[in-house]
Amino acid sequence: MTTVKDVIRLFEKWVPKHYAESWDNIGLQVGAKEQKVNKLMITLDVVEGVVDEAIEKNVDFIISHHPLLFKGLTHIDFQDPKGRVVKKLIQHDIAVYAAHTNLDVANGGVNDLLAQRLEMTNTKVLVPTVEEQLLKFIVYVPKTHLKYVVHALGDAGAGHIGNYSHCTFRTAGTGAFKPLEGTTPFLGNQGEIEEVDEYKIETIIKQSQLSPVLQAAVKAHPYEEMAYDLVPLSNKGKQEGLGRIGKLSKPMKLSEYAEVVKRNLNIPALRYVGDQDQVIKKVAVLGGSGKGYIDVARNAGADLYITGDLTFHEAQDAEEAGLCLIDPGHHVEEVMKEGVKDYFLANLDALPEKIEVEISSLSTDPFRYQ
Repeated sequence: MTTVKDVIRLFEKWVPKHYAESWDNIGLQVGAKEQKVNKLMITLDVVEGVVDEAIEKNVDFIISHHPLLFKGLTHIDFQDPKGRVVKKLIQHDIAVYAAHTNLDVANGGVNDLLAQRLEMTNTKVLVPTVEEQLLKFIVYVPKTHLKYVVHALGDAGAGHIGNYSHCTFRTAGTGAFKPLEGTTPFLGNQGEIEEVDEYKIETIIKQSQLSPVLQAAVKAHPYEEMAYDLVPLSNKGKQEGLGRIGKLSKPMKLSEYAEVVKRNLNIPALRYVGDQDQVIKKVAVLGGSGKGYIDVARNAGADLYITGDLTFHEAQDAEEAGLCLIDPGHHVEEVMKEGVKDYFLANLDALPEKIEVEISSLSTDPFRYQ
């Protein structure tokens, strides 16, 4: 049986909670972690129409990008729109989980999906928000089990440097220990000091890898008590963050690229700022409402910044500074629906039992165009 907890555990391997901004409200918002899941539905927003669709399709679990419960609730009135949604979810045992800024930040998440749609290449993080702590993991192992522990560490993700895996440094030496009463030593006898040919294995891991690497090492190690050290490193870990910046595969005029944006994001119209004949080579994108990062995009050398919810004065200031803008709307973040679905379909074998995964067919964009 696959539960809500199982699905969350799998999802958070890709979009861990610590990627989220401090102000964000992410995670399980309605339901219980022990609920059974047969069918999962992905949506941008949890509005009443989406919940009705989930009920009709016998969905047990909804994963959304925008949190259903963002601001604190002081009461739940079943006559209010939000109250009606919560009531229906509870009545039909549908759990809801929100992955918001953690899905924005994650590699392959909202901003990478947008950058791909926008034909950007050689992309980098626009606004770094997370830098993973690197650790040196040191373990001492008898010579007889050296290769087993080395392979177990590498297979668990330790020792990845650039395009190389299973990287270690090994030093031969002598280990000494005295088994005390109550022990069942792999080597030696109780009450006697034992000397063993051992190797000191040094490798590098990310903080997030510590638990699986330790488990793999303990499983492969022959001793009752495995001796190991952890040393924080000053080396820069991989940065994750909001937005992406990159180059277009070929330069084009702003007016031409605006048509590419409309076509690839499947939108009928957009707002733009700048000379329609200006040549665009370098583009920054930030899904959702990114008006607070206009200067970041400009200082990073972008010719054009694409984000939603732009206001008059920000647009005016950008125009004066020579930065082109495109506002395709907030709703273009719906690219996450296909992206999240693809992630689960590729990883269904990691769940206790396979589940059905589909995306909501309902558009939650409140705006209409004519």
